Amino acid sequence: MARGTGELRASQDRSERGQGGRPALPPFGLGCAPIGNLYGYVDPDTAMATVHTSVELGATLLDTAPLYGDGLSEERVGQALATVDRARVQLATKVGWLIGAGTAPRPAFGRDDVLRSLEGSMKRLGVHRFDVVHVHDAEEHLDEAVRHAVPALLRLRDEGVVGAVGAGMNHSAPLAELVRRADLDVVLIAGRYTLLEQPALGDLLPLCASRGVRVVAGGVYNSGLLADPRPGAPYNYQPAPDAVLRRALALREVCARYDVPLRAAAQQFPLGHPAVVSVVVGAVSPAEVAGNLELARHPIPAEMWAQLREAGLLDSATPVP
Repeated sequence: MARGTGELRASQDRSERGQGGRPALPPFGLGCAPIGNLYGYVDPDTAMATVHTSVELGATLLDTAPLYGDGLSEERVGQALATVDRARVQLATKVGWLIGAGTAPRPAFGRDDVLRSLEGSMKRLGVHRFDVVHVHDAEEHLDEAVRHAVPALLRLRDEGVVGAVGAGMNHSAPLAELVRRADLDVVLIAGRYTLLEQPALGDLLPLCASRGVRVVAGGVYNSGLLADPRPGAPYNYQPAPDAVLRRALALREVCARYDVPLRAAAQQFPLGHPAVVSVVVGAVSPAEVAGNLELARHPIPAEMWAQLREAGLLDSATPVP
């Protein structure tokens, strides 16, 4: 049976319910690092139109951070939000790294650092509260995050400044450790629960499911490899090793047998796990946003997922949509 609008609606229902009074999250969102000139220059008007299109088409989770473009991503999201009904948007930003004029970002997971970081984010975004705030890339600073950053965010959650407290990393093991040690509402795992590889399936996702911690999946194209697998394609922001490229090409070959774009399978795959409520995908233009959401709704037959298992490209225990 193909995954169609009914199953997509079921995913939406799951995310809209939320948990424990925390803000609901939509099944799809916009990763806003690219509009901060991550991969190349993006015209400011195009950046604004990209955010507007995402909201209009229902991908209303906007994921940004001070690190993205040294504050530029937040500034551009803020410019777009100035003409958007704030109630339609679930806004997520991050703390843990302080940015400054012309200086390299520095790790900063203390209480005062968190407050200073959020003050800067408020100014750039033009808001006074956040739906989600993640502790950002704290794998080398777990003790500080547990002792200082998370408690500071929990206090802000109690005060209504923050809707949900989370953590985001591209490593599943330290993120799972943070879930064990801290009172988190949500996590963002980037690149470690994708159609290409699923290390989070062994540690992070079962833990989140047991504790009621919602999971947002990012980096679903593994830095671009699953968007266009070819020699030299990026994987973890470096040229993909030959073995990894071969696996991506094999995934594309199976998808093609069922007339399914690889990018459609990559976007829809994470939502097969019950702990995953949202997928965020970056874009640099309204056309990319529209294309991504069209792929997110592309019908995928159950036979294709079964064929991926038979080919050894997915473990038999891996849940699929």
